[in-house]
Amino acid sequence: MRKFLATTFILISCVLCACAGNKQSENEDKKGEVIQMNKAMFIKDVFDYTANTDTWQYKGNKPAIIDFYADWCGPCRQTAPIMKELAKQYSNEIVIYKVDVDKEKELAALFNASSIPLFVFIPMKGEPQLFRGAADKATYEKVIQDFLLKK
Repeated sequence: MRKFLATTFILISCVLCACAGNKQSENEDKKGEVIQMNKAMFIKDVFDYTANTDTWQYKGNKPAIIDFYADWCGPCRQTAPIMKELAKQYSNEIVIYKVDVDKEKELAALFNASSIPLFVFIPMKGEPQLFRGAADKATYEKVIQDFLLKK
C-alpha cells in the first residue's frame, strides 16, 4: 500500500510540474502579440477614467499603442498585420492593444474614435497622442522610436 501511495504521489507531482511548465510556456508564447482590450482591462492596466477624470496617469510598465478598429473597416484590416509585426518587433519595449469600437463603445467615446482606425500612442510620462487613419509600417516605427521610446 505504501508503495502504491508513493508511486501515486510521484505521478501526481510529475503531472503538476508538467502543467506548470505548460502554463509558463503559454505565457511566453503570448509575448509579442497584439492584446484584445476591453473596458475592465483598460481601467486596470492603462487608466482608470472612472476614478480620475482630471489628470491622465498611465498605469502600464511599458509604453503602449491602442488600436481602435472594427472588423468591417478596410483600413483597419490593412493596419492589423502591421501592428502584429510591430508587437513582435518591439515585444520587450512596448505593448500593443486593440479595441473593437463596436464592442467597446465607451472606450471609443473616451478617445472620440469617430473615425477609425485610431491609434493612441501612450508614453510612460506625458499625455497620449492620437493618430487617425492608416499609415505604413515606417510611419508607426518613427512614432514608436521618436515619441514612445525617445531614441
